[in-house]
Amino acid sequence: MNTWVRELLRRPAGRFGTVVVGAVFGAALLSLFWTPHDLLQQDIAERWRGPGQQHWLGTDQIGRDTLSWLLAGSRTTVLVATWATLIAAAVGIALAALTALSPRWLAEPVIVVVDILIAFPVLLIAMLLAAAFGGSLSVVVTAVGVGVGVNIARVVRPEIRRVLASDYVLAARAGGVGPGGVLARHVIPGAGPVVIVQLSYVAAIAILAEASLSYLGYGAPPGTPSWGRSLSESQQYISVQPASVLWPGLAIALTVLAITLLGDALREALDPRLRRRPAVRPAAKEAAT
Repeated sequence: MNTWVRELLRRPAGRFGTVVVGAVFGAALLSLFWTPHDLLQQDIAERWRGPGQQHWLGTDQIGRDTLSWLLAGSRTTVLVATWATLIAAAVGIALAALTALSPRWLAEPVIVVVDILIAFPVLLIAMLLAAAFGGSLSVVVTAVGVGVGVNIARVVRPEIRRVLASDYVLAARAGGVGPGGVLARHVIPGAGPVVIVQLSYVAAIAILAEASLSYLGYGAPPGTPSWGRSLSESQQYISVQPASVLWPGLAIALTVLAITLLGDALREALDPRLRRRPAVRPAAKEAAT
């Protein structure tokens, strides 16, 4: 087993994040082929049915199986988190590399634009775009990916400059390695731990943004399995069935918490400076003295 994997699984946060995130991905894959009940199946006579042998988590306000919709909603969660993370990584790393590797006359205007864009909250941008172009998952993913990608560029740029000033990068440049080679061989691996923890925040923010916008009616369109939309539909009947908001709310909270903890644990596992050093045995201490 690789060293960083051992370091990741040694940490309680890493184990918890790995189990929960793996379960969400597993549920998303499983729902592609199987759900306990048909997602389109409705039975008003069975609405608000409590957990039982036929419906393990009960039914909702129109008699749909809650577990089936939770499993199918995990697909939306995984899709939004994955694409938003990829977009944010592309935007953030490109802008950070551009401002760190470019001449000052080109880098400074880009930094000014980045600072201006950071001033706008990501969720507000997503809401404005959703209001202008209609609510859809593509709008949410694009807004979150670009908005958070700009923040990543601001955070990662100092780390890239630190790596560029290191001795091994200066030696690589002296040896004739071009900017592209320096970026691929040294800069990205050197700034990797910082990028990873930032991307974990992107995934968490994307899930919260999709849930929030779906809750407000701007995210996933009606009929699309989504934890945020399930939460929105259930809260209208919270006085009748308070437990109806439990499962989608719990799924969102656990997933966001797990992704955040997993990102922190990954950063510590990948950064040699943060790894736990093995304890020195007393015999070794005596031999050293």
